[in-house]
Amino acid sequence: MRFSLLLSVFCLWVLTACNITRQPEKAVASATTIYLVRHAEKDLTPGLTDPALTAAGRQRALALRDSLAPRNPVALFTTDTRRTRETLAPLEAALQLTPMSYDAQDPAKLATVIRRDYANKKVVVVGHSNTLLPLIEALGVTRPMREISDERYDYLFEVRLPADGTGTIGVTRYGARR
Repeated sequence: MRFSLLLSVFCLWVLTACNITRQPEKAVASATTIYLVRHAEKDLTPGLTDPALTAAGRQRALALRDSLAPRNPVALFTTDTRRTRETLAPLEAALQLTPMSYDAQDPAKLATVIRRDYANKKVVVVGHSNTLLPLIEALGVTRPMREISDERYDYLFEVRLPADGTGTIGVTRYGARR
């Protein structure tokens, strides 16, 4: 009798534990995730119209790859500048994805494309200090800060857009601290 009771309690516990672990998986699968970063450190030589990344910027681009490749994004978006393309290049190579160019001055258009074509998937967007926060707002999420200073290259924004409900944003840092 006592053994049967213990066995029943154990089985009930196992079934409950299995059910609990399945619920978060459903929540993860039903949201679109957008990772947004500013391009890495650029060459600040005066007069350059389309600067490349510095050595520190190339190292940060590798850190971005190391941070995001395991998350398996299915699409990459970049503006048409050398520094954003170079920031995305290591991740592009690791995932064997071709980045798509977007107009940073039209954040609503990119937000529509992401919501329509990448629902319940993960994407990466590389932009600029003055374009990322308007894009976050176009995705329907409150910007987490007033502005991104010119010296900051290490923010990694994670916007989650559930199929129903309000989107959320998380902010972490990646790469070396400068």
